[in-house]
Amino acid sequence: MAELLWSLQDSQLVARFQRRCGLFPAPDEGASENRAGPADGEALTPGLGHLPAAKGKGAGEPANGLRRLAAPQAYVQKYVVKNYFYYYLFRFSAALGQEVFYITFLPFTHWNIDPYLSRRLTIIWVLVMYIGQVTKEILKWPRPFSPPVVKLEKRVIAEYGMPSTHAMAATAISFTLLISSMDRYQYPFVLGLMMAVVFSTLVGLSRLYTGMHTVLDVLGGILITAVLIVLTYPAWTLIDRLDSASPLLPVCVLVVPFLLCYNYPVSDYYSPTRADTTTILAAGAGVTIGFWINHFFQLVSEPTESLPVIQNIPPLTTELLAVGLAKFTVGIVLILLVRQLVQKLSLQVLYSWFKVVTRNTEARRRLEIEVPYKFVTYTSVGICATTFVPMLHRFLGLL
Repeated sequence: MAELLWSLQDSQLVARFQRRCGLFPAPDEGASENRAGPADGEALTPGLGHLPAAKGKGAGEPANGLRRLAAPQAYVQKYVVKNYFYYYLFRFSAALGQEVFYITFLPFTHWNIDPYLSRRLTIIWVLVMYIGQVTKEILKWPRPFSPPVVKLEKRVIAEYGMPSTHAMAATAISFTLLISSMDRYQYPFVLGLMMAVVFSTLVGLSRLYTGMHTVLDVLGGILITAVLIVLTYPAWTLIDRLDSASPLLPVCVLVVPFLLCYNYPVSDYYSPTRADTTTILAAGAGVTIGFWINHFFQLVSEPTESLPVIQNIPPLTTELLAVGLAKFTVGIVLILLVRQLVQKLSLQVLYSWFKVVTRNTEARRRLEIEVPYKFVTYTSVGICATTFVPMLHRFLGLL
């Protein structure tokens, strides 16, 4: 009850922030703008209000793995933009915390900047995101109420709010990159710190502007990430040596994340949280296995220890830019092809095994189908990005 009351107050703060940035409900929405929360007896998605919690691990879920209660269609207000600078700034900043950014930035870092940094970034990102996603399902704090808040995103509106995993991921990536590169490359530390702060701040503010999180959600996400970075920092050297670990590493890396996904906390309604968490853990598993394959079969000679300080970062020349763009294009095309092929094959096998009609999109939400197909698909993507793409780069003379 306390978190619900706080959310009502925090929703008003978010709404005021949106108005100050020039984002208003459409005129025909004004009649309901003063409503601060759900009406008595009204069942809303987790993004709009609380629902009765399911009892036990399998409660609210029939034998076929589908939720008995499907999340109702979320109501999204029409809105009017009166300041397009803030609109485009925060919509772009919000995209920096979404899958399209991670599926491009993390591979780009591996192919064009430094595999050493890529490994650290990916593993810390996976750890932070998993803890953030599970925390949402445990706390079950609602997203800001709409109205008064205007929501600009629909896909994750059925998820819970606390903590903001966008804020967690942005903070983890920016400050992990800063800490990991300090002793490896020479650059003004103040400049790096400012970039990390600006990046994480913009992503955090974008979650308020889009109406997807309260101030407490964003601050909670940043605080949790800061604690995780401090606690895990002594183990970062171990992360650097994962590729040279025991031959049993691939087994552990596959089994443990898969069990975590399969035993993910049950939500009141179906939401993309479990699927997104499976994607994240599987990608991390694939990247780790890919680095292990590279070391075990001596496919790539990459230093795992910190290098001496590089005096000058290579200047961005036309040739370097062209090679980087070519490597990125080749890599992304191969990743998308592998993703499409593995996803299609894994779904066909699972549909056949569980006797499900092909192209039944609802069946993809079943636990025994959703987790395996996504885990296999994105584990393959991770292995492809770290092992097969560099091999293709070498074959094409791009290294």
